[in-house]
Amino acid sequence: MASTVFTPDRPALVRRLRAAGCVFAEDEADLLIAAADSAQSLTRLVDRRVAGLPLEHLLGWAEFCGRRIVVHPGVFVPRGRTAVLVDAAVAVAGAAPAVLDLCCGSGAAAVVLHERLAPRWLAAADIDPVAVACALRNLDPLGVPVYQGDLFDAVPATWRGRLDLVVANAPYVPTGAVASLPAEARLHEAPVALDGGADGLAVLRRVASGAAQWLAPGGHVAVEVSAGQAAALCAVFAAAGLHPSVVRDEEREATAVTARRPG
Repeated sequence: MASTVFTPDRPALVRRLRAAGCVFAEDEADLLIAAADSAQSLTRLVDRRVAGLPLEHLLGWAEFCGRRIVVHPGVFVPRGRTAVLVDAAVAVAGAAPAVLDLCCGSGAAAVVLHERLAPRWLAAADIDPVAVACALRNLDPLGVPVYQGDLFDAVPATWRGRLDLVVANAPYVPTGAVASLPAEARLHEAPVALDGGADGLAVLRRVASGAAQWLAPGGHVAVEVSAGQAAALCAVFAAAGLHPSVVRDEEREATAVTARRPG
């Protein structure tokens, strides 16, 4: 008995996605069609996408720096702009560094750093157990450990004062602005990955304080932040005894701050 040929109506799918507000409707249509194995499964995927679920959660992966990163439902979806953070971190890292990726989410940054830096030691950590489970999917095949806990508290104490590079895509959205985030983020990503406190810098202040203790002399910390917060964050790093610099990418509308522990 011959199997039924699956022939989706791509133009109709594009129209439906565009009507739902999907800016890249054509690209999304192709990805959803590729992910479906029947008309019924495609309908379910499209219905959920139109209802507001993030495309990456439906597909089970997100593209980041040219790589497919596993993304579980509820986990922060890696953004393209975070490539600036990775670039900034790579630029200040020395040869064979010891690296820690804090607030790792899916582990996307650590995946890229593993490839680009060839670190002698690399680990990731997150406070959210769902994110840790997701990061393990991406990092365990690389032999990279993922720890669950609150920032540096999650990491073996033997690395205190010995890290060459700390990378953190910590939450930096002010609490009052969380409600204005796109529904995809606000409703489907963990609040702990978005809410940065009253001025957005609550977690980053703690990263700065911890970095001053956990970095080796001459080591660097690199974090993502908004352009409007960069000056205030530089002051935070300076107060912690670190020497900050701002990296801005206008094309990606992205900002990173790096800070060096004096040698």
